[in-house]
Amino acid sequence: MNQRKKIIVATGNEGKMDEIRQILGRENIDFASLRDENLQDVEIVEDGSTFEENAMIKARKISEITGQMVLADDSGLEVDYLDRAPGIYSARYMGEDTSYDIKNNHIIKLLEGVPEEKRTARFVCAMACAFPDGRSLTTRGVIEGRIGYEQRGDNGFGYDPIFYVPEFGCTTAELTPEEKNKVSHRGRALTAMYQELISEKVL
Repeated sequence: MNQRKKIIVATGNEGKMDEIRQILGRENIDFASLRDENLQDVEIVEDGSTFEENAMIKARKISEITGQMVLADDSGLEVDYLDRAPGIYSARYMGEDTSYDIKNNHIIKLLEGVPEEKRTARFVCAMACAFPDGRSLTTRGVIEGRIGYEQRGDNGFGYDPIFYVPEFGCTTAELTPEEKNKVSHRGRALTAMYQELISEKVL
C-alpha cells in the first residue's frame, strides 16, 4: 500500500480547498490548507505578470517556510471585451474586500448592450507545485464561456454566477459540484498536475 502523502495547499479559500479535495480525493493524499498549518497570516506578494508566476510565488514561499511539498493555484476570469480584465487581478478587482456580488454586477453593467458574440470570456487556472529541493512543476487549465446578463446559480463561488457555458446552457454556479469539477479550469489544471506528479513518481 502506498504511503500517505501530505500536500500543503497555499490558500485560505475554503471553496478552493473543497474543490481540490473533491477533484483529487485519493486515499493516499492528505491536503492541508494554510489555515490548517496556522500560516494564514503569512504575507505573500503576488507581483508576477502571469497566472503561472503568481502561483509559483505562493508555492515557493510556503515550501521555503515549511520545507514541504506545496501546491498553489492562481486563477481568474478573462473577459475579452474588457481586454481580458480582470485577469490576474481577479481576486483584487475593485478591492480585495469587495463582495463578488458587487464585482459580478459591475462586470454585467460594463457589458450592458454588448451582443452575445462579443461577450466571450474564460476561466484560467495555473497550478504550481514546489518541492523542498527546489524543483517545481506547473500546469494550466482553461474553460471557455461567455458573460451572462444576470447572476444565476447558488453553487460555486467568485465569478461563477455570471460565467455562462453554452454547451451546458447554464452558468458554472448552476452546475452541481460534480459536474463543475469535471470541466472547470481548476479541475483541468489539477488533473494535469496529478498526472505530472505520477510521472515524476512523486505519487
